[in-house]
Amino acid sequence: MENKKFTVTDDLLASNGQRFLNLTIDLFVQYIIGLSIWATLNIIAQITNNDGLYNWVGFTDRMIQFLFGMSILIFYYGITELYFSRTIAKYFTKTLVVMRNGSKPNAKTIIQRTLCRLIPFEAFTFLGKRSRGWHDSFSHTYVVRKHRFIEKKNLSDSID
Repeated sequence: MENKKFTVTDDLLASNGQRFLNLTIDLFVQYIIGLSIWATLNIIAQITNNDGLYNWVGFTDRMIQFLFGMSILIFYYGITELYFSRTIAKYFTKTLVVMRNGSKPNAKTIIQRTLCRLIPFEAFTFLGKRSRGWHDSFSHTYVVRKHRFIEKKNLSDSID
């Protein structure tokens, strides 16, 4: 009997629409996280009468805001995909990040995937023929439809 290993196939991949919805929802969540942190710092500055913190929060330049946003992006994607193999948006769209053999990505892979998101305009690279972006290709990961993936993986495992 031949021992056939599982491989992610094109029919399991998330659609471009799902990927775009993931991007939109995740950007919104990151914006809410950033706004919440900024508002919390502002409240702390006002309660403690800390003029230095109040001025820093209220009058930061674009570079600090950009770096703050990039930090949120790194922590958001890094933590959610490392621990859950999905972001909040992926829960909503019922998609999942996996390796080609169907396994969960390790920490090095998730870090690589997350850092690739910092490439300018990378967020839109999944809109081509195949619904894989640079952060997928460079890290050798796939975003799949969770239920189809589990069904096909279970079938493959039962055959082995």
